[in-house]
Amino acid sequence: MGPGLALPAAPDHGPEFGHDALVVCDNLVRIYQTESVEVQALQGLDLLVHEGEMIALVGASGSGKSTLLQVLAGVDAPTAGRARVAGHDLLDMSRADRVRYRRHVVGFVRQQSVRNLVPYLTAAQVVDLPLSIAGVRRSERRERTAELLDTLGVTHCADRRPGQMSGGEQQRVAIAVALAIRPRVLLADEPTGELDSETAQEVFAALRTANRVLGATVVVVTHDRAVSDQVARTVAIRDGRTSSEVLRSDEGAGALGAAEEYAVMDRAGRVQVPREFREALDLTRRVRLALAADHVEIRSDREGGR
Repeated sequence: MGPGLALPAAPDHGPEFGHDALVVCDNLVRIYQTESVEVQALQGLDLLVHEGEMIALVGASGSGKSTLLQVLAGVDAPTAGRARVAGHDLLDMSRADRVRYRRHVVGFVRQQSVRNLVPYLTAAQVVDLPLSIAGVRRSERRERTAELLDTLGVTHCADRRPGQMSGGEQQRVAIAVALAIRPRVLLADEPTGELDSETAQEVFAALRTANRVLGATVVVVTHDRAVSDQVARTVAIRDGRTSSEVLRSDEGAGALGAAEEYAVMDRAGRVQVPREFREALDLTRRVRLALAADHVEIRSDREGGR
């Protein structure tokens, strides 16, 4: 395959694919119908996220990453395939099931900070809100609210409304709101997209705290390389499928070491070969495959018709 991209052996995608994962997407499809136009946002996507992981999802605009997050959040329903989060089947949910799922299983942080908060509620009041809806006792609500604001570094915002906070403070309070009911998974869609680099680092640090200190599994959609480069696993989505993963070694004490990029093979044995590889070797409609002792060769079919 050439330097720079390792291709691991195909994972075991048998009948029990993802049995030990918290998030399982298996050949996931999402099709939108707009008047006479059919858009396939997800085209057989496979993804596993294990308990305690913090991963970044990256990809070009229109690649399907935000659609995937909407599906995992229970906001959008899959068209086909399998999607399971913490044992909940997202393809077989009633409307009431989806409401309970969104209230108790997942937390969601949007890019636009104003959509995460309530203009007339203070930080303490808006963190308290989902706890109140869930029927948590008042004393427990006060304790949980104080704990979250303190852990995420926004105790000073407890009595402030959104208009009295900076963008970074708003997003950290939004993370506190999303974590209030102790969700199994925290989903964040471009949470640093409207922030300068210094403030973005503060928000990312809050997400990392949510993962390492508060125990949430975190999935972040981002265009920010400063964010994606600081997680142990970055998954790239292209044309509605997972195309590659970057894994970073753990050097201890929270530091990440060298990164290695892997192509992702789906259950049908398909691999998305990067464009620069295809262009460099003139790989087009047909290619020649050869099985060597320890690798598979892909060669251009220059001699055949195209």
